[in-house]
Amino acid sequence: MADKPEEVALDRVKKAVQALLAFLKTKSTPDSLLLDESQHLSLLFTLWKIPKQAQTIRIPLPHGIRTDTDEVCLFTRDEPNMTPDQTQRFYKKLLAERGVKNVTEVIPYKMLKTEYKPFEAKRRLLGNFDMFLSDDRVRRLLSSHIGKHFYERKKEPLSVNLQSKKLALDIQRTIQGTTISISKKGCCCMARVAHSGMAADEIAENIDSAVSTIVTKLRVKGPLIKIIHLKSQSSVALPIYTSNMNHLTLLEETKKQARTAMDAKKTASKQKSAKKEQKSTEKNTGAEVEEEIPQLVPIVPPSKKAKLEKQTKKGLEKAPNPTGGKKAPNPTGGKKAPNPTGGKKAPNPTGGKKAMRRKSRRTKKAA
Repeated sequence: MADKPEEVALDRVKKAVQALLAFLKTKSTPDSLLLDESQHLSLLFTLWKIPKQAQTIRIPLPHGIRTDTDEVCLFTRDEPNMTPDQTQRFYKKLLAERGVKNVTEVIPYKMLKTEYKPFEAKRRLLGNFDMFLSDDRVRRLLSSHIGKHFYERKKEPLSVNLQSKKLALDIQRTIQGTTISISKKGCCCMARVAHSGMAADEIAENIDSAVSTIVTKLRVKGPLIKIIHLKSQSSVALPIYTSNMNHLTLLEETKKQARTAMDAKKTASKQKSAKKEQKSTEKNTGAEVEEEIPQLVPIVPPSKKAKLEKQTKKGLEKAPNPTGGKKAPNPTGGKKAPNPTGGKKAPNPTGGKKAMRRKSRRTKKAA
């Protein structure tokens, strides 16, 4: 909830309204007077900061801002076991029984999906009506079927509870009231509060109730509204409220206090971390124990000859040779054994290859 601006005085608002109405009379033409055309009067709010969340606020007004010639369309849900035409007749009968006279057209949800699916049909629907209402049971389903142009022209449907016991009063308040859309993309927002065909006192009362409602329903704390302007469709904006700069010093002081508190927290956390580090280092130094370094033993490759070694206290020594360091005596006296054939080859008992051939020839001749 934002702080209420205390300097919005009714006297200043009435002066601004009278000046604006006088200006519009000078700009009016004979054709506009014959057609009884009136211009919308709106409040332009400039905020100190951009809101973090988007918000739509409904504003009830003591004096209605819509004329009897305004066209209102109502979107309803589809009743079970009924065609779209039967559903349309059912809700028109319901509105007539409850005393609702401001609604000029009823469109069921199924009819909206089928008959108003083309782009041209949606644009034609948007231009034929000045305001749109919807059953709260199907409001969340309409955004994908009506198109973005309803939101750009700020004619998105307003939800109504058709099961309410005070249906006529609720619809009358919704139609004669207004809404304001607060975006999170900018610091300016506008609300329609009157038209040029109303009296100056009625316009001033609507402005007062609109400002008080917006201030109470805003979801932002602290002073938020910077400037409020009153303007029409073809006039300049007249300022009716300008906030003081006194709260800026308070904001700076609160920021400084918050910074000092944050700095104190940071220093305290640093001190705690330093103490913990000191304790951990002390524990580590007291618990350190000297570790024994293992002795490295060189690896000796095995010798080609098998040696007998024995381990003594002085080190490793060779075992004594049992032969006294001499070679074993040769039983042959160092000479080679004599060859039994006398150094010649042994004779072939078969006589060799030539003898074999001779025998084969003899056997052939004898045969």
